[in-house]
Parts: sequence; C-alpha cells; structure tokens
Amino acid sequence: MAKTSLVPDRPPCRLYLITPPAISHLDAFAATLDQALAAGDVAALQIRLKPADDDTIRRAVDVLAPVCRRHDVAVILNDRPDLARAAGCDGVHIGQGDAPLAEARRIMGPDAMIGVTCHDDRDLAWDAAENGADYVAFGAFYPTSTKATVHRPSLDLLTVWQETVETPCVAIGGITLETAEQVARAGADFVAVSGGIWSYDGGAAEAVKLFNRKLNFQL
Repeated sequence: MAKTSLVPDRPPCRLYLITPPAISHLDAFAATLDQALAAGDVAALQIRLKPADDDTIRRAVDVLAPVCRRHDVAVILNDRPDLARAAGCDGVHIGQGDAPLAEARRIMGPDAMIGVTCHDDRDLAWDAAENGADYVAFGAFYPTSTKATVHRPSLDLLTVWQETVETPCVAIGGITLETAEQVARAGADFVAVSGGIWSYDGGAAEAVKLFNRKLNFQL
C-alpha cells in the first residue's frame, strides 16, 4: 500500500476493509467478500476476529486469503504476527498492547506489511514510522459499535500527517458513506471500514461501489 497522492488525477484515498469481529458462516462470507472485492478498488482486507481461537483464525485465513488474492488485495491479520507468518498473510496490524514493532518485523520478515495503531497520538505514529512501520492508523474518528474506543482524534491530525510525513496513514472508526469524503479530503491515504460495508442495506458490493465514489469525490 504505497502512499497515495492528493493530486487531482489520482484517487486521494483507498478502501481498507476489516472483517466483522465474528463470522458465523465462513463460506457464505467468502462469497460476499468476493462480490465486494469485484465491485471496486480495495487495497487490503484485515482479518480481525475477536474473540477467536487460533484454529478459527487459521481457517478464516485459509478461506478468505485466496479470495483476496484473486482481486490483488493484501491480506492483513490483526494482532498476531506469529499466526500471520504461519498462515502466509501479507502483513499484520498491531496495537499498542500487542507485540512491539521490532518483534513483529523480526517474525514477519523485511517484506511484510506492518501497520501500527496510534490512536490520536502523532508522537506514537512518528516513532512507528521512524522504526519502519508501513502505515500508521489513527482513530476512532467517529463512534463505532465494532469495538470499544477511547480516543477521538480530530481530522486535522490527518492533514498535518499528510503534509509532513511520507508513511501512509489509515483512518479508522465509525466511518460511513456520509463521512468518508471528509476523511479523505482531510488527508487519509486509506479509509478502514467494517460495519459500513458488511451491514449496508444494499449489500457489501454496493457499499464498496459507493465508498469508492465518495473517496474519488464523485458523489
């Protein structure tokens, strides 16, 4: 996921999908995912299952990763560099309470994609970028039912980061079709969405289409 330009002839922001926290029917979800990824540009899928045992996570990667790769979408596992490496994921996303970045890099290797949650803290993000993170994630920008959140950064954080640092930034947390464009215009390189895709009344594929239009400032 290379850093995106804000110049007019390029998309200012790309979609980064996150799975629901629980997937009751994995094969059915894989079919939904396939339709969604065929509907528009998606940079990555983060597999984030909580709570879930290791076998459940491995099974999810086994089923969902081939779908992603058919559409040239990166597969990122949440929290667990050990499982991400063992399962053949393209990368891992770590929080502040997970394995340190250096340890994640040692486990995953030099070519893996590693993202770091930085909440609303530019200093944390700067440290992550300086130490080789491939992207940093800020949020939650809006209330979300996907996970409990404490931090609520302002959109200005994205603008300052975009203007001063080359490492890409992901905006996360409660982003909807109504707010996606303002987050993109603020400077996010990627917008992470979960419920706004999988719970959309018109279906996940239609949601991907509409988010892409918003991120390209077409609606």
